[in-house]
Amino acid sequence: MKKYLILILILIGVNYANAQSCEEIMDFVKSKSYGTTYTSYDSEAISKVTFYTVSIDYKTLYFAIVCFKRQYSYSCNEYIYQVGSNTKLNYSLEHYDSAGKAFWKHIQPYADVLGCSPNFD
Repeated sequence: MKKYLILILILIGVNYANAQSCEEIMDFVKSKSYGTTYTSYDSEAISKVTFYTVSIDYKTLYFAIVCFKRQYSYSCNEYIYQVGSNTKLNYSLEHYDSAGKAFWKHIQPYADVLGCSPNFD
């Protein structure tokens, strides 16, 4: 039953989700698709971005999981965004110049779709 609730949340693009359901959405997306990862070795904030395409009931959904570097650590915090179909292409063309600028331009505008992104205020 819980999986179906998450699926419904994803399909309708709910603008709110608690931390647990964001993690569950991330796990669900990772389990249903292979991702394409763009690593950012030179970025101060972004470690990597992995894009996923998931088909559910004849509907294709696109996701980006962004791994933000932790200060004074080699690990990162992951956040999921439901993005548009052209986001992966656009990000891939610009991330080598600046992963941060590419993130703000192509991924951050989708922050409110799932409500699973960090608060940058």
